[in-house]
Amino acid sequence: MSWYVYVLRCADDSLYTGITTDKERRLTQHNAGKAAKYTRVRTPVEMVYSESASDRSEATKREMAIKKLSRSQKLKLIS
Repeated sequence: MSWYVYVLRCADDSLYTGITTDKERRLTQHNAGKAAKYTRVRTPVEMVYSESASDRSEATKREMAIKKLSRSQKLKLIS
């Protein structure tokens, strides 16, 4: 099973980072308000970046690394 780390751009222009095994399903969940509490009030969201990981552990480590980046560093990553 493949894991993915993804970054969403929310309607308020904030960025949200998460992990999933199915990017399309997770994006649908976020836009339906059935995913992370953070994105529920910031819909619609669009997936602006994703990268694959070999397993959940690697995906979680990468997610934490991305979350620690400054906003400008995240914008550079997704461009």
